[in-house]
Amino acid sequence: MFIYVVQINVLPQYVEQFKIESIENAKNTIKEPQNIRFDVLQQDNDPTKFVLYEAYTDESGLDEHKKTEHYNKWKTNVEPMMAEKRIATKLTELFFGK
Repeated sequence: MFIYVVQINVLPQYVEQFKIESIENAKNTIKEPQNIRFDVLQQDNDPTKFVLYEAYTDESGLDEHKKTEHYNKWKTNVEPMMAEKRIATKLTELFFGK
């Protein structure tokens, strides 16, 4: 399994639009054959901070995801909303619960 976590800080005036764009991307991503999980999470004490939690069968799943129309639409639309460059981290599964 391949896990990818993306931390994103959004400019305050774009928080609601970012949520709409990101949820739309997630709804399409979970239909991809190699996707296992895709969560859009918002920080409770700072609503401008988000985490995308993505799990794929292997790294090629992420590569294929980045070629999709919905990902590229999301990327184009949300990049101007970001307060800074997003931080992506690749993780290794030690225990994957329900």
